[in-house]
Amino acid sequence: MTETLTDPHPNIYDLSRDELTARLTTLGYQRFRTDQIWTWLYQQKAKSFADMSNLPAEMRLLLPEHFRLGSIEAVQEILSSDGETRKLALHLPDGQLIETVLMRYEGVRRTACISTQAGCAMGCVFCATGQMGFARHLSVGEIVEQVLHGARLLEADGDRLSNVVLMGMGEPFHNYDNTLAAIRRLMDHEGLNIGQRHITVSTVGLVPAIRRFAAENLQVRLAISLHAATDDERSALLPVNQRYPIAELMAAVHDYINQTNRRVTFEWTLIEDENDTPSQAHALGSLLQGMLCHVNVIPLNPTTGYGGQPSNTDHINEFVHILEKTYQVPTTVRIRRGIDVNAGCGQLKAAVLRADQ
Repeated sequence: MTETLTDPHPNIYDLSRDELTARLTTLGYQRFRTDQIWTWLYQQKAKSFADMSNLPAEMRLLLPEHFRLGSIEAVQEILSSDGETRKLALHLPDGQLIETVLMRYEGVRRTACISTQAGCAMGCVFCATGQMGFARHLSVGEIVEQVLHGARLLEADGDRLSNVVLMGMGEPFHNYDNTLAAIRRLMDHEGLNIGQRHITVSTVGLVPAIRRFAAENLQVRLAISLHAATDDERSALLPVNQRYPIAELMAAVHDYINQTNRRVTFEWTLIEDENDTPSQAHALGSLLQGMLCHVNVIPLNPTTGYGGQPSNTDHINEFVHILEKTYQVPTTVRIRRGIDVNAGCGQLKAAVLRADQ
C-alpha cells in the first residue's frame, strides 16, 4: 500500500497518479496539473518543486507545504577501481540505511540493483543483509526513488539507465504489494518507461508469491535464488527452504513457466567445497533438465558473518561443464562486480554501521 491520503506531508513518490490527483483536487487544481507534475517527477527527474517551471509560481511555493519531494539521502558513495560499479548507502528519514548499486556493462546496458526492504527476514546465512535481520518494508516511493537517484547520476555522466534488478537488500516478494506497485511505476510509459523485459525481480522462493506473480500478466523477468539442489543443503543455507522445500518450489516454478511461457533464471552462489561439488552439479542438472530456464553462477562474495569462501576456477569450470554438457542446462558465470566496494547485498551498510560505532 502507498501512504494514505490522511498523511499531511506524504512523500510525493509514494502517491499513485490517482492519489496525487485527489490531493491536488482538494487544493483546487485541475487534473492536467497532475500530468505536468508526473512528467517533472519521472521524466525530467526534478530535484525540487521550484524546478517545475511550467507550473504557476504560487503552485511551486504551495507544493512543499503539502508534499515531500523524496525521502532518501546518499550518505556514502564508493566507486570500484575499474570505474564500472558504484555503491550507494542511502539514509531514510527514520534512520534506516539501504543500498543501491549502479553497474555499467559493455555496450549500453546500465543497471540499477535496488532494495525493497531495510534488512531482510529470510536469514540466508551467506548474505550480509540476512545476517543483520529485518527492520521494515520500503514504501513504493522509497523503492522507486532509488531508481530515480541512480538515473540522475548516470545522466550527469551523459549515460542512461537501461535495466533494473530488484536484488538488493530484502526479499521483494515479502514486500509484495509495494514491490509490484513500484515495478508498475517503473514501467509507466508516461514516467520512467523502463521496458518490462529490462526489469528482474529475485526471490528466495516464496511459493505463494511466485504463483501470485504468474497471474500478474507481466513480462518482468523472474529469478530464483536456489543455491542448493537438495533439501538438506538448501535448508542449511536458506532457512526459507524449511517452509517451502525444493519439490514445492519447483512445482510453483513449473506452473509459472507453463502459465507465462517465460524463462526463469536460477541464481547459484558458488561456495568452495559446499555447493560447488560435482554431486551438487548433478543434482541441479537433474532438477532442471528440460526446463525453460537459465542458471547464473557467481562465486561467493565473502562476508564477515559467514566463514565460506568463493569457489576456485577449477571447481567453477567443472560445475558449469556438468550442467551444460551432461544436462544441457544453459549456464553463465557472472562476474563478481564491485568486490572492492562491498557490492554484495548489505555489505556497505554493515561497514557504515561499524564506522559509526
